[in-house]
Amino acid sequence: MSSAEINVQERTPLPEGTIPVGIALLIAGVATYAFFKVGTVAVGGADEFAPIASMWFAVFALAPGFFLPLEQELGRALSHRRAIGEGGRPVVRRVVGLGGILVAVVTLCILALSPLIATSYFDGDWFMVVALIAAFAAYAPAHMARGVCSGSGRFREYALIMGSDGIVRIVLCVLLAVIGVSAVGAYGLAIAISPLFAVAYVYQRKGLQTDPGPPAELREVTPNLGWLLIGSVCAATLLNAGPIAASLLAPDGSNELITAFSYGVLLSRIPLFLFQAVQAALLPRLSRQAARGEFTAFRSGLRRLMVVVLAVGLIGTVGAFVLGPWALRLVYDVDLSGRTLALLSLSSAVYMLALATAQAVIALQGHALVALGWVIGVVTFLLGTWLSADEVFRRIEIGLVLSSLAALAAFALGLRHRLRVGAVPTQSSMMEAITDMPFET
Repeated sequence: MSSAEINVQERTPLPEGTIPVGIALLIAGVATYAFFKVGTVAVGGADEFAPIASMWFAVFALAPGFFLPLEQELGRALSHRRAIGEGGRPVVRRVVGLGGILVAVVTLCILALSPLIATSYFDGDWFMVVALIAAFAAYAPAHMARGVCSGSGRFREYALIMGSDGIVRIVLCVLLAVIGVSAVGAYGLAIAISPLFAVAYVYQRKGLQTDPGPPAELREVTPNLGWLLIGSVCAATLLNAGPIAASLLAPDGSNELITAFSYGVLLSRIPLFLFQAVQAALLPRLSRQAARGEFTAFRSGLRRLMVVVLAVGLIGTVGAFVLGPWALRLVYDVDLSGRTLALLSLSSAVYMLALATAQAVIALQGHALVALGWVIGVVTFLLGTWLSADEVFRRIEIGLVLSSLAALAAFALGLRHRLRVGAVPTQSSMMEAITDMPFET
């Protein structure tokens, strides 16, 4: 590569806002722990809170899974139009239309399965099915708004939409608790409406305004949408598979244990939130090195990142085993074994490694390889949960560890392949990599 080419690439602006997004994710994560604590007390205990916990993980398996790819592609297309001086309003309309189709299709699927969902998943509470549909639909405009903000370079507004979701949710939860509301459906609706406040605020402040422009062909917003959609749905499903499987497979009368297991999953995610805030700032550097053809530096930087992730994961796993049971008793007044918490933390640590590697592969335009890796992870979870130990929760824990390991192995092979063939990132692939964050809670 010539010095002129390197200089051009050095001047190429990287996606903005990685640090505000990381901070927003951290704020949303802290708000999540507060919501679970206040909600549990408000509804009368862990047993009563189980339907809310079940809805929570279902929502954050479905919404980011289906809408994050639309957000990514909308941001990429708007960024491209901004760079060439074209208005992006037709692009927004096109993606919003696709989002509406996804909302309709998934809603119809939930309605078709509603008798099974209500009885087997929500313990007979039909109102929680309604809350689930409402929450899924409400996150569609939130992700569309974030796509507009990222593609328009308005990352303060992007971070506001992402971070305020958790803040509004805990505020609503506290208000319901203060006035003495104990019906679980009310807290389910709080989850559903929380993302809409910031969207309405940003819209009113003209933060979602776009300019007229040439018509948007479907191919302009869908070059990688299929692969991103498959990968995103599977990644979000795998991240939330533990509590979902527990709600479906645990015997009757296990609501308190299901809720305790959900608390354990949240505890195991603490390193994930910290890592995501850090890697949001580190990934652009890795992408820049790859863009310059500095593959030795790229590999070295990626190895250092993996070492940090591995260290954080090991510390988190040991900490969960030693201190996790005490922390859960202190904060949530439930009991969960150190073994369970250690396995959950180990699965989260491996998931961190898998996610970081997947982002590197996406930056190198390996979208199909990432989709395949997450599919392999989900299939491994199903097989691991089905074929392993006889105790339900142990089966789920083993399935989570094995699935994250399988996804990591697939991404490692994919990264090796993309580097071997000399793949280099583009501006759009770097944006997609940085925003490929399937966990927000």
